[in-house]
Amino acid sequence: MTTLLRIDSSARTQGSVTRDLTARITKAYPDAKVIHRDLAQTPVPQITESWVTANFTPPEDRTAAQVETLAFSEELLAELEAADTIVIGLPVYNFAPAAALKAWIDNVARVGRSFRYTAEGPEGLLKGKRAILAMASGGTGVGSEIDFATTYMRFILGFIGITDVTVVAADQMAMDAESSLSRANDQIAQLTQAA
Repeated sequence: MTTLLRIDSSARTQGSVTRDLTARITKAYPDAKVIHRDLAQTPVPQITESWVTANFTPPEDRTAAQVETLAFSEELLAELEAADTIVIGLPVYNFAPAAALKAWIDNVARVGRSFRYTAEGPEGLLKGKRAILAMASGGTGVGSEIDFATTYMRFILGFIGITDVTVVAADQMAMDAESSLSRANDQIAQLTQAA
């Protein structure tokens, strides 16, 4: 059975385009076991000095307090490791991913857990997974020179080993919402046919 991890990061719980897109993409996998992580309902804390210290302490040397400091990060990593497909709601706030999503990334992009350093350079450890980015923006065109959101997400996902990344975009909604949503619907329909 396929396991799908759905991540919603929009601060808006009502009327969110990315939440609508992630819900519809998830429906393209009717037989999947779905794990839903809502970053607005359960915010991910920013990393702190104590978190960094715990993270860089070898697991066998961590104190009970350090294990507790990393417990939420471990929970997020376990969800990511369990998933075959990751559907990520990507609202573009000021040309970049939402802070809530960046906090999630900081908690799952961990040396020794989701990537490692080798003599040949960094190697992602979460290989064989697929990611679908459900992007929505007011004025930023997907793939444009000011699109720092999808380019960053493609890079960071590839860094941790997830190189099969598809973007479903409802971009430039402030300019032509109807056409943008129509294109996104077409992209979701193609996903449905492939699922």
